[in-house]
Amino acid sequence: MDKILEAVVMSSYPNNVKQGLVRRVIEASKQPMDSEQCWSMLELCTKLYLVGDTKYKREIGKEVLEVYGHYHPEEFEEFFNVRFLLSLLQEGYGPLGKRSHYVLDYIQLGLQFILESPSANSIFSLLRIEVLRKVCERPSPKQCAKISKLLTQHPQCIPTGKHQVLFCQQLIRCIGQFQCVSEGEEDIMEFLEQVNKVSGLLQRIWRTQTSAILPSLKELFTIISSTEEQEVPSNALASVVQFVPLELMDGVIRNLTNDDSITDVQMMMAIGRMIDWVSWPLGKNIDKWIIALLKGLAAVKKFSILIEVTLSKIEKVFSKLLYPIVREGALSVLQYMLLSFQHSHEAFHLLLPHIPRLVASLKKEDSNSATSSLEQLAELIHCMFFRFSGFPDLYEPVLEAIKALPIPNEDRIKHLLGQNAWTSQKNELACFYPRLASKSETGKIGLINLGNTCYMNSIIQSLFMASDFRHSVLHLTEGNSQPLMTKLQWLFAFLEHSQRPAISPESFLSASWPPWFTPGAQQDCSEYLKYLLDRLHEEEKTGKRIYQKLKESSLMSQATEHHYLKKTLIEKMFGGKMMTKIRCLKCLNVSSREEAFTDLSLAFPPPDRPIHGPGSTSVLPVEEIGPQFIEPPKNLSQLTGSPWVWRKPPVSGDPTAQPVPVETLSFQESKEPAHPLSNNAVGVNTTKDPLLVIGEQTCTPKDSRSVPDLINYFLSPERLTAENKYHCEKCASLQDAEKVAELTEGPHYLILTLLRFSFDPQTMKRKKILDNVSIPVVLKLPILINSEETEDICQRGKDRADLGSTFVSVVYDLCSVVVHSGISSESGHYYCYSRECTDAVPRVGTPKLASDKQLDFEIQWYLFNDTRVSFSSFESVSNVTSFFPKDTAYVLFYRQRPGRPSSPLHEAVAEASHLHSEPSLNKDLMEAISKDNILYLQEQEKEARNRSAYISTLPKSPLWWRDFERDKDDDSSSGGCSPAAGGGGSGSFHGLVF
Repeated sequence: MDKILEAVVMSSYPNNVKQGLVRRVIEASKQPMDSEQCWSMLELCTKLYLVGDTKYKREIGKEVLEVYGHYHPEEFEEFFNVRFLLSLLQEGYGPLGKRSHYVLDYIQLGLQFILESPSANSIFSLLRIEVLRKVCERPSPKQCAKISKLLTQHPQCIPTGKHQVLFCQQLIRCIGQFQCVSEGEEDIMEFLEQVNKVSGLLQRIWRTQTSAILPSLKELFTIISSTEEQEVPSNALASVVQFVPLELMDGVIRNLTNDDSITDVQMMMAIGRMIDWVSWPLGKNIDKWIIALLKGLAAVKKFSILIEVTLSKIEKVFSKLLYPIVREGALSVLQYMLLSFQHSHEAFHLLLPHIPRLVASLKKEDSNSATSSLEQLAELIHCMFFRFSGFPDLYEPVLEAIKALPIPNEDRIKHLLGQNAWTSQKNELACFYPRLASKSETGKIGLINLGNTCYMNSIIQSLFMASDFRHSVLHLTEGNSQPLMTKLQWLFAFLEHSQRPAISPESFLSASWPPWFTPGAQQDCSEYLKYLLDRLHEEEKTGKRIYQKLKESSLMSQATEHHYLKKTLIEKMFGGKMMTKIRCLKCLNVSSREEAFTDLSLAFPPPDRPIHGPGSTSVLPVEEIGPQFIEPPKNLSQLTGSPWVWRKPPVSGDPTAQPVPVETLSFQESKEPAHPLSNNAVGVNTTKDPLLVIGEQTCTPKDSRSVPDLINYFLSPERLTAENKYHCEKCASLQDAEKVAELTEGPHYLILTLLRFSFDPQTMKRKKILDNVSIPVVLKLPILINSEETEDICQRGKDRADLGSTFVSVVYDLCSVVVHSGISSESGHYYCYSRECTDAVPRVGTPKLASDKQLDFEIQWYLFNDTRVSFSSFESVSNVTSFFPKDTAYVLFYRQRPGRPSSPLHEAVAEASHLHSEPSLNKDLMEAISKDNILYLQEQEKEARNRSAYISTLPKSPLWWRDFERDKDDDSSSGGCSPAAGGGGSGSFHGLVF
């Protein structure tokens, strides 16, 4: 029968005739026959299948083999023996020998018929050895795929024990040598399918034997980190990584980055080749592994590797955004590479020529993937614009390309930059070794305590968090003839853009040091703030005087003239005006004098003065937030324009007078009886503000003071009698009088100093008032406006003659609170709570927030304690004195909400907003920051390279580092602002000297 079949197959008959004859032979083969006949047929079919020169011959061989396997199992088992299979695997078959391509297919076909036979185990044992040997010979992708198919279908043939680990490693070696020899689409798809079969086998093995994963990954890393390979390892290795469980990622990365046996060159080679994997299509989690390794290298300060790899690979990663199949992973890697490369603009600038073309291509593609990628790319670009300002010419084409795309807000930009910086990555050794501590997770930067300089650090951080002031300082032009302001600009720029966890303000301290301060001693932060603002103001005024002389000699342009005619920056940001009026109680003559101020010093009322009684606090009725026209009562119309409108002298027995108002925004239910000092008590229906909940105070004791109490005491009339009598010019003699202060212009930033320190003549020392003062998050302040301003805001059409001067409420939001910890001004410690107040706070008509905590989440508070910066909340600000009686609020910063569009404040805010939208630092400053960032990365890398020396000496119980995490405030010492108290002195981090 074998001769007949062979003759039919080799004949020249048409295929349909052959097919009919073969069908007869197959039907006859199903009948019983002797062993010799079966053996002859099996030999013929094996020959047809293994060396047949046409697909038709191989199909006939396969079909007849399956018939004999089904109908003659004993003869098939005898033929399909271990010796025969060993010969096939080691020597091949027929004239082709080892070049026969179908041996593995043949074995896979035959295995299904001997699974239950006695010889099955012997065959499985043979195959477990032979597939390992085959893999070690580095077969082609096609042969590897056949091995994988065989083992996937018959897992009994997968090597076991140590051989299984070796098999996985050698299979990875094979994948590393895979190359697609053709660029045709069909060939590429076939290649990808072959690779997926091989990597799928690894996944199957790893699922059942997890102990094989780490040795496999070690082999993978050995391949990609090799510096001796003549050929670059195949990107097909990316298919292996996608099957590694993500829960193993942290451990794998930690082991790799802390392995001292891996050289920098090897690590650089490995991460560079991994980044090339972004071009591998359909790979899952590849971007996660790449980013994890980059973060791991940052955590151990391998910055030189990161710099080299980023600069060499970022353009290649960017180019992959053109291909939808790999776009998502490539964009993730690109985002991390750019957002982490913050010490220099070099990486971002490499992409500038390519961005417009890519944006145009993605717009043309017009797919969901392209649209999403465009928005993410635009956000990324705006982050880079913010981080590396000062290159308008380079950025103009990019800005034009993305002008129609959404622009992220500044908070989002700062969040992304702070979260991804190399110096923000945590290192497991940081808790044992402070010099390896990472940048604060807040993204903010601390200030090094230079020896009892926390008073300066807290003031600098408060000024820095005053965003309008900060932006104005950062955008001062070069050559502004203001040396101290220039130093402040540099300090702010480093606080904004440095990669260090903390920087040294040594240069600014020496420039702004009040001459009467004692070096190394604790100082009054309020005194320092007054001196600093005055110095900055006078310095700018000096520049204006120089301008006047230049103008006289006609050496200045009109544009420069306009610039110098403006108010000083300090006046615009912190300057307010106050009218002091004195009325003679005999002739009722009033004298007045207007003064400028940059802060209000609020004294505490005497102990015998009632806190919540007549003459203390009341509420100014306003119908909505912002300046409003207030209609005076008719029975007091004759007093319009006098300094005592709405005022009550501090004398008892006069229930008709109206007290002057300062209010916090506090919510009261209408069902409750009206408080004597509430809005309703004045007889005006006030519109409930969505922000009322914001100003709601925590439950404070009845004898507790509040900031409005202190302001009202400051603004209340003072009786001048006895030794303090006033010399009246009209009476030409000393007379009893009343003195009153009225605010006539509210500053953009209102600075309030609580006068807690008073001189004790008995001890000859300044003692501290430890009274708790409740601080409202929103404050209304009464501002006296003249008839012209009143007319501008009047909405009831009154005649000008009826207007005169009156008060309006101006709303302020709390920005910063400087806290003094201690019992004396000569000792203790300063720290501050701050948040960035902008015009994005809720307005009237917006939905009311559910709780104060929700608002705190929306407007984040930070705690600045020298080098340490952490997240905080308004709840912490409010309760600090309750928990720590020595820690009391001392200096408060409030920001005014913009009111009338024509007001000077509105113009200042508009100018600051313009600066917010166009961040730009001069190139010298940006270059200095970039150089220092590189220096810091080098310093940290050097420290990390020495870790093997200190790891061996670490104590078994890691208790000693806790001193680094805790501030020390010992009032018995010369001051709690030592380097230890502030969380680290100049030795904790490499100092930065501007």
